[in-house]
Amino acid sequence: MTAPRAPRLEHRIKAQAYGLGFDLAGIAPLGIAESAGAFDEWIANGYAGDMAYLERRADVRRDSRRPVPGATCAVVVGLDYGGREPSGPVARYARGDDYHDVMLDKLRALHTWIESDLGRDIPGKAYVDTGPVLERDLARRAGLGWLGKNTMLLNPRIGSYFFIGSLLLDLDLAPDAPFATDHCGSCTRCLDACPTQAFTAPHVLDSRRCISYLTIEHRGEIPGELRPLVGDLLYGCDICQEVCPWNTKFARALADDSPFAARPAIAGKEAATLARQILAMDDSGFRDTFRGSPMKRAKRAGLERNARVVLENRTRPRSTGPR
Repeated sequence: MTAPRAPRLEHRIKAQAYGLGFDLAGIAPLGIAESAGAFDEWIANGYAGDMAYLERRADVRRDSRRPVPGATCAVVVGLDYGGREPSGPVARYARGDDYHDVMLDKLRALHTWIESDLGRDIPGKAYVDTGPVLERDLARRAGLGWLGKNTMLLNPRIGSYFFIGSLLLDLDLAPDAPFATDHCGSCTRCLDACPTQAFTAPHVLDSRRCISYLTIEHRGEIPGELRPLVGDLLYGCDICQEVCPWNTKFARALADDSPFAARPAIAGKEAATLARQILAMDDSGFRDTFRGSPMKRAKRAGLERNARVVLENRTRPRSTGPR
């Protein structure tokens, strides 16, 4: 009787990824991104706004072999952050712990496991959102989903409420089949619902009009004509995800012990209440409240600006645009 064959390395790696808590896992070959041309055009049109860092290393972003010399493949993962929680002034992804820390810890643990399984060092590096990698392109190449008209990666089993991370490796792994189909069809709910009409076309977002960009990445005052359209949104925006039929049907609830569950300072808080609390904070209070939170990305000045806009909008009829 012959002994059963051991699972292939690719299968073992993905099984370990799921064991670490990831909800999606796939393997992609590295190389020139299929979206490189669209990315170049997006930058040229000025749609990146203040995010000059995207252009500074654009040449590296176009080719996923360049961030880690010698790397030939990526293990690409997705981690659900919950889409069944009620709408609120803070986008769902930012209500709990910083996803960068959570994801990087898991990806580094996966890297360590791979080295232990093979009994040797494997050159590689984990990236979550802050490295020069076009992650949605890599995730599609790894079979995790397709690019929706709202520019979010959509997976047919869990929708779009998930983070993407990648572990670039100098390792010979057989890739998964890329996700080759688009399941948005003729639906334009995400485009129609955007209060600021930030989509110039399907799959094309002008960040300068996006509420997430305006309340997080933008460092100046929010333009006057857009301020009323921000409404009660204090940090980020989920509107284009909330109306997506794939999320309506497949978005998941958070586990009780999820690191992305809303912190007490945020949980259940009405927009004006949270805005007043932010404006009343001193530096120490801000650090204590948002330590380990992705909301610190906007800095105290940014959150105070957003809080003023939210309270200003309470003094006039709310404009919700085409939602």
